[in-house]
Amino acid sequence: MATKTGVLTIKGLEDMLMPILRNCKNIAHMKKIHSQVIKFSLTQSNFLVAKMIDFCDKIGAIEYASLLFKHVEEPNIYLFNSMIRAYTQKHMYVSCIDVYTMMMRQLKREEPIFPDSYTYPFVIRSSGGLLSADLGKQFHGHVCKLGLESNNVIENSLLNMYVKCEEISEAHKLFEEMAMRDVISWNSLISGYLKLGKVRRARTLFEEMPDKNIVSWTTMISGYTKIGCYGDALDVFRRMQMAGVKPDWISLVAVLPACAHLGALEVGEWIHFYAAKNGLLRRTCVCNALMEMYSKCGNVNKAWQVFNEMSDRDVISWSTMIGGLANHGRAHDAIGLFKEMEKTNVKPNEITFVGLLSACGHANLVDEGLRYFDSMRDDYKISPDIEHYGCLVDLLARAGNLNRALEIIRSMPMKADSAIWGSLLSSCRTHRNLETAVVAVEHLFELEPDDTGNYVLLANIYADMGKWDCVSAMRRFIRSKSMKKMPGCSLIEVNSVVQEFVSGDNSKAFSKDIYQVLQLLALHQSKASNIIETTNGDEFLDIHFL
Repeated sequence: MATKTGVLTIKGLEDMLMPILRNCKNIAHMKKIHSQVIKFSLTQSNFLVAKMIDFCDKIGAIEYASLLFKHVEEPNIYLFNSMIRAYTQKHMYVSCIDVYTMMMRQLKREEPIFPDSYTYPFVIRSSGGLLSADLGKQFHGHVCKLGLESNNVIENSLLNMYVKCEEISEAHKLFEEMAMRDVISWNSLISGYLKLGKVRRARTLFEEMPDKNIVSWTTMISGYTKIGCYGDALDVFRRMQMAGVKPDWISLVAVLPACAHLGALEVGEWIHFYAAKNGLLRRTCVCNALMEMYSKCGNVNKAWQVFNEMSDRDVISWSTMIGGLANHGRAHDAIGLFKEMEKTNVKPNEITFVGLLSACGHANLVDEGLRYFDSMRDDYKISPDIEHYGCLVDLLARAGNLNRALEIIRSMPMKADSAIWGSLLSSCRTHRNLETAVVAVEHLFELEPDDTGNYVLLANIYADMGKWDCVSAMRRFIRSKSMKKMPGCSLIEVNSVVQEFVSGDNSKAFSKDIYQVLQLLALHQSKASNIIETTNGDEFLDIHFL
């Protein structure tokens, strides 16, 4: 009876503390409750400690949660699962695996504790976070041994783990064996194929998918955008709307880079209107993507408007706007914006200085560029990357300081790429410096032996300096290597559809119609020229084209 009374007393104390614990607001309040738990000798109460760990997980006090757990001598499955979940959600994957290992040791006790369906989704996620397929396969074996393999949540966790570890064959095998596939299963496998660049296989699965949600469409859009298939990304975005699926902020951020690269300004403007109408401009990442789209589509003033209307700006916002202004020749505006940024609490990053140094290069502000390059290292402790050195070389080369630019290249901590040597070669033509041009070309020949543009540029430098023998020799060299220049291409947006045209390509279904219109225009132009030549120059002609 005493034992029963004791149990009832403990239960009563737990019931008394639970409402207080539910209303806990911060860690200081939690510590007061913990003191009461200690006072009433309830530190071994799995129920109370698990609830305290859940609260610590909620407010981010994971170290305190860990101390609570370690003081329990005989944790039950509920407490183990609480600690495993807390570690996983804070990305402390190794600690999660350690707790699971501790749980497995309990199997040797007289009253063993077996992992359950709430345990494995988190430990499997931890193995995926560690990118350890071997560890994940061990958990897969444990799941099968305990008869939990038919649990849909666990199966999806395993599938996602294999995808993260790039074990796509294992993921697909599991997918085929699943008794019940939900939209999460399909999305995980599709994203796995896209991650590995297997777009056709991903698209096939996408088309076979019985029920697509917003995540399915966004996954395809994002996958196409990341591998540079921007036209396909826009096509899927258009199909998503035709299917009646309303875009969310994630899908907008996924498709806007495709608009930027294709110059699809009409689609980008529609997205801007849609985002404003649906309250999505409160998302900083949506505004950042809109700014990049407008800048790359040539409308930097609209990007500037978006920037000025933002309520919350992060470092990407400032960097995007500075880079956009720099790329449109508004160097002084870019520098002024950087000075304004310095007055805020937002610290510039590597991308910020790429835009800033580029602005100095466009405006020929050598001293300012050198000062900002030093400030990046000294004041902001940012180690210059190859892009920063490229901007510095371009800045010096544009200003005619070719020897100093060459010294910078030779003193770089990394090997110069073709972009840097190409920038130096281009400035050599502007400043008629053959000696440095030859040095640049020698490195470009090594880095890009099949790029005819470098050979042609050197030939043009020879021509500018009247060295026609060298020009002829270079042309003979190009012919001897059977080099061909890559055909040019152009893009045009009509009725929100972007079409790409490659020089000499007549594979489009409407190519015949286009050539007929061009011939008609050429005919009218020829007639107009004849009329102009045979008419008195003082007489005004009103020529209309069909």
